[in-house]
Amino acid sequence: MHSPEVLLRPATAADFPSIRALIRRVRINPYGLDWHRFLVAVDTDGKLLACGQLKPHGRGVVELASIAVEATHRGQGLARLIIERLMAEGPRPLYLTCRSSLGPMYAKWGFREVPMSEMPRYFQRLARVMAAITGIFPVGERLLVMVLQ
Repeated sequence: MHSPEVLLRPATAADFPSIRALIRRVRINPYGLDWHRFLVAVDTDGKLLACGQLKPHGRGVVELASIAVEATHRGQGLARLIIERLMAEGPRPLYLTCRSSLGPMYAKWGFREVPMSEMPRYFQRLARVMAAITGIFPVGERLLVMVLQ
């Protein structure tokens, strides 16, 4: 328990509908959601407040993914708690994708931008697809692939 009101714990099957709904509300990638891989932050009533996962992409490639916080609980450090716990549990290298404006935040944890030539194939394909689709990101934003060694 991290405060009197919030508990971090592995997700259960019962959490999955709430995880999926939160991911859709915050409009991040809804694919590859498997409750077995999620860490959740819940209140004392068991209500889901935030989540994140370590998402495997084969050949030892793992992504810090699906970091989401309910709008009513943003700014309380829940994302940080989830990110730091998943980073501690995750392998190295550990990848993530985000909007380019979030890069400086992840750099504080030691993540660095990965050039296309150094990306695992999954992220190369994703970066190419996202670059070809217009309107996904606000003007001036792009997909950023980062890695923690």
